[in-house]
Amino acid sequence: MAVLTAERLPRAVTVYEVGPRDGLQNEPTAVPLAAKRAFVEALAAAGLRWVEATSFVHPKWVPQLADAADLMQALARRPGTRYPVLVPNEKGLDRALERGCDAVAVFAAVTEGFSRKNQNASVAEVLAGLRPVVERARAAGLWVRGYLSVVWGCPYEGAVDPARARTLAGDLVAMGVDEVSLGDTIGVATPGEVERVVEVVAAAAPLERLALHFHDTRGTALANVLAGLLAGVTTFDASAGGLGGCPYAVGASGNLDTCDLLYMLHGLGIETGVDLEAVRAAAQAIAGVLGRPLPGRYSQAGPFVARG
Repeated sequence: MAVLTAERLPRAVTVYEVGPRDGLQNEPTAVPLAAKRAFVEALAAAGLRWVEATSFVHPKWVPQLADAADLMQALARRPGTRYPVLVPNEKGLDRALERGCDAVAVFAAVTEGFSRKNQNASVAEVLAGLRPVVERARAAGLWVRGYLSVVWGCPYEGAVDPARARTLAGDLVAMGVDEVSLGDTIGVATPGEVERVVEVVAAAAPLERLALHFHDTRGTALANVLAGLLAGVTTFDASAGGLGGCPYAVGASGNLDTCDLLYMLHGLGIETGVDLEAVRAAAQAIAGVLGRPLPGRYSQAGPFVARG
């Protein structure tokens, strides 16, 4: 019996590109502003309607993105495309508003261990700090996303009870965020666990307001996307070329390659509105700037062409 029928899969999916922010934030060598701008603009030109451009985190913590304000001022923004920026607090929001940003993202962890390492605060303290950020952003007419880290596993606490994500997702929705992205920060999730977490979290946050963010650290990212699709999720995060990881989680390399994701979605007959080869070209261009190939499978292999 066929499992992947059109009746069980969504007609269209939103791909939320995180390469310019989540992808570049770990790079040890400074990437020129012009290269970052070209990367963001190429991804938007490929048809991606959500391109997370940078982060207004203090340069001490993420020096690679110290030029966030300059980037947002320099970008040629395409109509119909949004360029969210990560903001950790009200100061970050102030800087985003100064640069005319119309979409922001905030973040929290579902475990105390990761929250202390990542944000030097308890989960409750982080949430308390996010409330005025979300309130002010919404009052200013901004779209707001909320990230939840280490939903499936924490490098400091191990396996995570899905009820933690359900509670925090509900808190974020109650604050007023438009979307909650559930993150497999260290790439430990498997498809059955994805199905379980989505089912549990959907009790507190509507499916249409959930996104899934998988790392391919252990080779399960696409299988996890498929589980998410079958569970009813229609927004997935990915990074062009598989660029990046998390600076606060050892071994968290391997963001899901946007090209790998698009190849699978298009093969399933799911619409994305994104030009796969244009995304691959953008990934290859930034790989040239970085001086190394990126890990994404499709980014390396390219399109299937018969050789006969």
